Amino acid sequence: MGRAFEYRKAAKLKRWGHMARTFTKLGKEIAIAVKAGGPEPETNPRLRAIIATCKRENMPKDNIQRAIKNAMGKDTSDYKEVPYEGYGPHGIAIFVDTLTDNTTRTVGDVRSVFNKFNGTLGTQGSLSFLFDHKSVFSFKAKEGLDMDELILDLIDYGVEDEFDLDEEEGEITIYGEPTSFGEIQKHLEDNGFEITSAEFTRIPNDLKEVSDEERETIEKMIDKLEDFDDVQNVYTNMKPADKAE
Repeated sequence: MGRAFEYRKAAKLKRWGHMARTFTKLGKEIAIAVKAGGPEPETNPRLRAIIATCKRENMPKDNIQRAIKNAMGKDTSDYKEVPYEGYGPHGIAIFVDTLTDNTTRTVGDVRSVFNKFNGTLGTQGSLSFLFDHKSVFSFKAKEGLDMDELILDLIDYGVEDEFDLDEEEGEITIYGEPTSFGEIQKHLEDNGFEITSAEFTRIPNDLKEVSDEERETIEKMIDKLEDFDDVQNVYTNMKPADKAE
């Protein structure tokens, strides 16, 4: 899972460079969670998980509270999670996760960017074989923690037997099936672990090397996609810069 950790770390560092956009996207996720389970984190597991991610992304507490309050007056019932996938320049696979209340607008926006960069927008599911869809939890390591025992407890929830350890942050990251998100979260909370981040991600099965010039073009395309409020995350199978040879 070292490959996955490096890929996710590179993506996070890049996302921190777009903090305002990140806060907007997290605010939308908060709204969906509040509508589904109420405004109280104590009784809304999904909201607790999103708040943990907000804190990791350095979203101010006032912003989080404002997003929760605003969500109570918004109609988010029409929001849908819609993925778009295709190939960008230089044969790089691109997966775009969106949260939208207007699919006509969103597909038009996404397609315009693919066209501008001479990419090809494919049909839904056409690139699913290139990416693993995972739920990802990061939590603070405990003194004397037996990871083998913890993984054994979680294996019924589809958690993989490999994990990442960030010694600098004192955090452990585990990967599980997306459908087991709630069960994994509950197990960690019930056993007193401090969750610092909980999210869904798509991890490429194979990373493709690109030149510096090619990387610059692809990153411009990603930036254009991330400019749209409907776009929550953009994933590619481009090898991160710090790992490219």
